[in-house]
Amino acid sequence: MSAITIKMLARELNLAISTVSRALMDSYEISAETKEKVHALARQLNYQPNHYASSLRRQRSKTIAVIIPEISNNFFSHVINGIEAIAQEKNYHVLIYFTHENQQKEAEVIQHLLSGRVDGILMSMAGNTSNIQHLHPIREQGIPIVFFDRICADLDAPTVTTDDFDSSLLATHHLMEVGCKKIAYLSISPHLSIDCKRMQGFQQAIATKNGNVASLLLPCSTDPQRNQELITNMLATEKPDGIFASVEKLAITSYHACASLGLAIPADVKILSFSNLETASLLNPALTTIIQPAHDMGKSAATVLFNMLEKRKTRNWERNTVIRSSMIIRRSTQIAR
Repeated sequence: MSAITIKMLARELNLAISTVSRALMDSYEISAETKEKVHALARQLNYQPNHYASSLRRQRSKTIAVIIPEISNNFFSHVINGIEAIAQEKNYHVLIYFTHENQQKEAEVIQHLLSGRVDGILMSMAGNTSNIQHLHPIREQGIPIVFFDRICADLDAPTVTTDDFDSSLLATHHLMEVGCKKIAYLSISPHLSIDCKRMQGFQQAIATKNGNVASLLLPCSTDPQRNQELITNMLATEKPDGIFASVEKLAITSYHACASLGLAIPADVKILSFSNLETASLLNPALTTIIQPAHDMGKSAATVLFNMLEKRKTRNWERNTVIRSSMIIRRSTQIAR
């Protein structure tokens, strides 16, 4: 007979694997009743824990991992600074891993970290991650993890995000208020939580105009050259007078596309974007941006993670923390005179 695993116990009890794992480790997050059910079944089925893996987890490395999709996005630089601020207070080291928007690379990083190299993980998902099987061992081994910005809603873990839906709603209303009648939303990935929320906010705002404002949805990718072709073709054939870029790289590509077609911003097309780009005000014309409080997100995510490591009682705000973004209106959405 094969060895009894946590996954088997979870299936028998109709509980999440992470719940069973934490119950076996006597986590404060699990009720006494649930712990008793888990331990009773474990005794009945003669479940034998992996003591080697457990001992690795008990030995603190005084190191946490930060997994991000890229570093060229200025947003992640600010997040890392916020994380570092909290980690230094706790005398912890920070290891940074890049997935380059690739699911396979993301899975390789996770596998590397399962060896006990770090005490906890802060993570933002890769753009092309469509399957999260590689994330399940994190909770099975009881490694604390907190998702920020690009979250994984299907894994039971705390999240730190900004108000993507509300910010998109506000930004789209702004484009309509400055006269846009045909607005294109540039999507970066259908798998990303941030893109889904931002698109939903955009669509909700468009719906309030009852068909008086047309909308376009342009699925883009992580390939800059391909995005240039897609956006240039859209501007030439669909002729939107407003562009809402879901991420800053698509806004910059839109500027290049407009230049190649001889379109003037904002006279021919108005552009805004989610962006923490410090040079946004220096672009010609200056770019209207929705700015996320990236540094605060990093500090908040790190604070939640260290509370988990120190086994402090979970507070309500730590499960799903939402921080407000702000919009700065610049010349790229100015009404033409």
